[in-house]
Amino acid sequence: MTTSKLSTKLGNTGPAVSRIGLGAMGMSGMYGAADDAESIGTIHAALDSGANLIDTGDFYGAGHNEMLIGKAIVERPREDMVLSVKFGALRGPGGTWGGTDNRPVALRNFLTYSLQRLGVDYLDIYRPARLDPNVPIEETIGAMAELVEAGYIRHIGLSEVGVDTIRRAAAVHPIADLQIEYSLISRGIEAEILPAVRELGIGITAYGVLSRGLLSDSVRPGATFAPTDFRAHSPRFQGENLDQNLKLVDALATIAAEKDVSVAQLAIAWVLTRGTDIVPILGARTRQRWSESLGAVDIQLSADELATIEAAVPADQIAGERYAEAQMALLDSER
Repeated sequence: MTTSKLSTKLGNTGPAVSRIGLGAMGMSGMYGAADDAESIGTIHAALDSGANLIDTGDFYGAGHNEMLIGKAIVERPREDMVLSVKFGALRGPGGTWGGTDNRPVALRNFLTYSLQRLGVDYLDIYRPARLDPNVPIEETIGAMAELVEAGYIRHIGLSEVGVDTIRRAAAVHPIADLQIEYSLISRGIEAEILPAVRELGIGITAYGVLSRGLLSDSVRPGATFAPTDFRAHSPRFQGENLDQNLKLVDALATIAAEKDVSVAQLAIAWVLTRGTDIVPILGARTRQRWSESLGAVDIQLSADELATIEAAVPADQIAGERYAEAQMALLDSER
């Protein structure tokens, strides 16, 4: 099937996007080595299926991800895609991280390089990846609003920020969407953040829908990860935490088998039931994984089935935080 007939609008002011989007981060080494040719083939497969939303960050692979996407889309009509880019995370030699810089002068610099690497003259959605504690959000959004007026970006988004920051940002300029982790086992937004963005008419682009492969068939007991793999440092993938979490995944697998779908498809389908204002961003790195993800759009879940799924995988039974302690401290959304 294709997603071309299945689209939604990001919030009250955002663009029309496909019901699921493609997250490209994993194509630049964040989960171990990836193959550029297969990555480009996956981007093409996503676009050919009718998906138009492609999400990246200028710091993914220190620019590699944007250059990869640029190669993939160079011969594609610009209007066929919605490019969403995050900025602000600082990198150093050897893959080190150096904090966040959301100053107006910095974001204009970041944008200039993103446009060059992607080979486009505007971005559909531009967003700070994390809140910069040294820069008032009003200054960042104000500078981005000037870039909207100048035509370099079409819409402003946010990422991993809490209710107070969301409200302050929205008071400066309309916000298209909030990008934030949301899955069957990461449901923290439901208490306060989700009601707030719905009140304000802001969409959600949900990443981590498969919890970095945990909600799939790709991680098994005793799994180990390369030092460059994000999961090597994620509490949910360590020792007893991983064992506990995989018990919940096994319970989900039983339900998936009864519906003759994969665990990943069931996890994606669950997110799709949360509302048309929530758009899952799937981090497929291969055409096969994209095709599997796409199949989730056709899955129908009854109220009884949803209750069974949520009883089998209670959010309060997940072992380990979604990021390591130092990274959790950077999340305004967790305060």
